[in-house]
Amino acid sequence: MALPYHQRPDDDTPVHTVDLPLTPLRDRAIPATAWAEAPRELLELGEDLPGRPVASYKRRIGPWLLWRAGPATKADARYWAARADDLANQWTFRLLADGTGHGEGPSGTEHGRFRTWKEDLRDSASASGRGSVEGA
Repeated sequence: MALPYHQRPDDDTPVHTVDLPLTPLRDRAIPATAWAEAPRELLELGEDLPGRPVASYKRRIGPWLLWRAGPATKADARYWAARADDLANQWTFRLLADGTGHGEGPSGTEHGRFRTWKEDLRDSASASGRGSVEGA
């Protein structure tokens, strides 16, 4: 049964990268603490946000794994993406309570909208290098 994101219970069952689903989960949430290969940057993603939220897995965008710490809208949150085959190749997008945001994508472009940041991930499937983790 599909549940609103804020009502999905955390599933703390250990999971490996290969087992992270392609599409969003609608009945539960996978916290970063359950991901066996979770990098330190992801585990610390929400430490400076109100309530210190633990990041939850959202979906794959091509080779990218997308996670979010904090609510989807109307609050401070941070998205984190890394290539499944190169976890050092990671990027963040900071979403602010007023709906504005900022984050550099794999193309080197600074984005003010979450949608364009996600499109940059999608369009940069062959990107290499490491993005700076904002706030770290």
